[in-house]
Amino acid sequence: MKKKNELASQQYADLHTHTVESDGTYTPAELVEKALSRHLCAIAIVDHDTVGAIPAALKSAHGTGLEVIPGVELTAQYAGQEVHILGYFLDYRNKKLLRKLEQVQQTRIERAHKMIENLKKIGPQLDPRKVFDISGKGSVGRMHIARALVSAGWVDTTQEAFRKYIGDKSPAYVLGFSFSPDEAIKLIRDAGGVAVLAHPYLLRNDLFITELAQQGLQGLEVYYPEHSQGMVNFYLDLARKLDLLVTGGSDFHGSAKPKIALGAVKIPLELVERLRQAKT
Repeated sequence: MKKKNELASQQYADLHTHTVESDGTYTPAELVEKALSRHLCAIAIVDHDTVGAIPAALKSAHGTGLEVIPGVELTAQYAGQEVHILGYFLDYRNKKLLRKLEQVQQTRIERAHKMIENLKKIGPQLDPRKVFDISGKGSVGRMHIARALVSAGWVDTTQEAFRKYIGDKSPAYVLGFSFSPDEAIKLIRDAGGVAVLAHPYLLRNDLFITELAQQGLQGLEVYYPEHSQGMVNFYLDLARKLDLLVTGGSDFHGSAKPKIALGAVKIPLELVERLRQAKT
């Protein structure tokens, strides 16, 4: 018989997880197994600019009682910075969505090469093949470059890699996404999904959230590991004022972010149901 606290924990979801299809370290099957071991009732897989993990995760979760919510985390840019738009409950087989994601994957490959070249100019010498060996068939990104820097001994941790070399405004950073937030929102909604702004604290521009709401944004990721209680309270109030859904999650990446555990941010099923009801 399961303990009461285990039964209670099954009433929660983690709506922000990643797999090896982008910059996580768990395969879809391993992520499902981990979610079951953590007694979660649902997870959303929102890999960066790819839905490649969804079919395998759905197959692995079949018959287990775990719901896998099809999702994506689209990378857009606005005013010289990245903006991440999460899509939930979308049709991951939508042809328009898949065509756009193919284009973004090419952008990601080109961007990775540019960042590797920038690194060479300031010190760290990376063989591009090492980066792409780490990313495998997945969506290549900064975390793969960070892991390559650790492997080559240029830094001790991926956090140090971001801080010194490839984080926003760091010397080797390249933006390079020709995808606007409103286009990302429309793409998600046209695929039947719900568009949510990821980790809003990174924007440092709360007026922009109002603009996004006017452009069709439907939700705000309020509960997030890097959000202080003050931030949570602020974004809860902002979501109420703008009539936005409230979501959240751990941003689980496996060993790529070892301090973040799956289910570290637990989302009540009530919020998941509100997301489901908002599907277009």
